[in-house]
Amino acid sequence: MTMIRLRDCDFAYDLSGVGPATPFVWGHGLTSSRASENRMPLVDLSLLATGRQVLRYDARGHGESGDLIWPEQGAWSELALDQIALINELGLDKVALGGASMGTATALHTALHLGDRVEKLILTIPPTAWASRADQIGLYEQMAQAVETQGVAPLVYGAKTMPPPDPFIDDAEYVERRVEGLEAADTARLASMFRGAGHADLPAEDALPALTMPALILAWTGDTGHPVSTAERLGELLPNSAVVLASARAELDTWTQRCVDFLNG
Repeated sequence: MTMIRLRDCDFAYDLSGVGPATPFVWGHGLTSSRASENRMPLVDLSLLATGRQVLRYDARGHGESGDLIWPEQGAWSELALDQIALINELGLDKVALGGASMGTATALHTALHLGDRVEKLILTIPPTAWASRADQIGLYEQMAQAVETQGVAPLVYGAKTMPPPDPFIDDAEYVERRVEGLEAADTARLASMFRGAGHADLPAEDALPALTMPALILAWTGDTGHPVSTAERLGELLPNSAVVLASARAELDTWTQRCVDFLNG
């Protein structure tokens, strides 16, 4: 792990892999981090680091990186500026971008800024967006207030009682890992993350057709926070994209190889 200061914030990152292929930059999801993803990866990024560099980092307000000073810094458009600053500081010219949920949103905003410097996109579990975003923003404020007044107990209860995404229906460890992560969280930081997400949305729909690079969209079913409708709409808006849905664990387990094949293709 290495630290770097950018845009008045300290960022923790790691750069793995070697080779001539285009570097791949990955962003994690809301309340997650590099450490969290190590415990519960959706994509085995170590397999993507064959023949290329893979850049991972903790987003502002997450993991070992610095805090969100005000909620607006949690907007995905602002997180994209952090990502761009890191890419530029490390001297990466052409990149492929990817991420999960918040990381997917960040990648889209970054791609609009960097244009033809972005060769490919891997967009995993796209979150609520556009018309579906308003209700989610209200939920984030409720969660922030609950954490501030009651700690993580309400979130732990929700994690134990709400059905997980369909690929994890029979995976008891999924809930256990979620609960462990919540119980270890700093409540002040957690509330800050939720309030930051309240300022976030995907780029405007009419901006996205400009992203003509190949895009692989990976989504799962049974998750209102990451609805299939967002993935399908992205598939309509991005002119060179493919949408892959997972409703079972066996389908989810194909994601890493799909990413490897996509980046190497």
